[in-house]
Amino acid sequence: FILPHFFYILYQFIMSGRAMPGTQSHRVLEREVVFQRFMRLPLPENVIQAEYVWIGGEGELRCKTRTLNKEVKSVDDLPVWNFDGSSTGQAPGKDSEVYIHPVAIYPDPFRPGPHILVLCECTLPDAKSTPIPTNTRREAFKLFEKVKEHVPWFGIEQEYTLFNADGRTPLGWPNNGYPGPQGPYYCSAGAENSFGRQIVEAHYRACLYAGIAISGCNAEVMAGQWEYQVGPCVGIDSGDQLMMSRYIMYRVCEAFGVIVSFDPKPIPGDWNGAGCHTNFSTKAMREDGGLDVILASMKNLEAKHAEHIAVYGVGNERRLTGAHETAHIGKFSFGVANRGASVRIPRTTNADKKGYFEDRRPASNMDPYIVTGKLARTAIIG
Repeated sequence: FILPHFFYILYQFIMSGRAMPGTQSHRVLEREVVFQRFMRLPLPENVIQAEYVWIGGEGELRCKTRTLNKEVKSVDDLPVWNFDGSSTGQAPGKDSEVYIHPVAIYPDPFRPGPHILVLCECTLPDAKSTPIPTNTRREAFKLFEKVKEHVPWFGIEQEYTLFNADGRTPLGWPNNGYPGPQGPYYCSAGAENSFGRQIVEAHYRACLYAGIAISGCNAEVMAGQWEYQVGPCVGIDSGDQLMMSRYIMYRVCEAFGVIVSFDPKPIPGDWNGAGCHTNFSTKAMREDGGLDVILASMKNLEAKHAEHIAVYGVGNERRLTGAHETAHIGKFSFGVANRGASVRIPRTTNADKKGYFEDRRPASNMDPYIVTGKLARTAIIG
């Protein structure tokens, strides 16, 4: 009999004996077969499912779906919606409605076709669309409008750790134990060193489908730890794309039955933490003589080191110890090709006398709107 390619692969996997009836693998495959049967049902003409995504009260990502009956060409075609803010820690129960305003649209990799992911910002239900306290995007947007002639570019390196469903054991780690020492896992290949590649590849492809400017990925230093890069992006688009890439990661991990952690030091001890290194440049830095502009910005960054650290992620003090390719949290430093410094200036930038620099201080759980805005403000305005 004839099966679509997806079902044929599942059928072969089941029949091979690797997913015997009664096993967890078999149950997962059975659910996927049933799920795909429903996802292949034809929809009425001109029906679009829009997944609204927003940031919750603790920085987590929330989402819900609505049906649209018209073509969507821009965020102006999308209705403002609302949610129960008392259930997300963003409003009291007696006045619980929080409005979500669409700010960016992406093709939905989980519902291919005309369906969309809609990134939103949260506001009070008033005529001025006043941002609620957890809406950090609004201030960043204002800042980037103010400095747009400088054309600030960002490239963000998002590190993360994959855990088994127990939430305690990273992929590739033995239960209640430790893997071999760090060394073979960074940029690794092979089942003995690389853990979670299918999740990484699925996320990469889903981001590309969604139009995210994902520019690369690699296995990181600790077993079960990975990184992907988003950028270069200009201004507010950097924060938008990183937040949506995180949402896509959560959804991919949900499908695989694993947990993704953005904790900056998920495993204590002699293991690398997880950062969100932020590469930055302005138009002047990228032009001839730009190295002088970069070096001048180092003085600004040093003067406001404590301010940056205060907003560069929760738990970052566990990561920025001066070990494991980090600078100590209490002292600002920079250097050429120095991964033990607060800020690294690439050798190419130093040789070309223009380019960009890498701020290595942000934690993996950092708020990209706060970090990109703070970095641009300090480097450009002072």
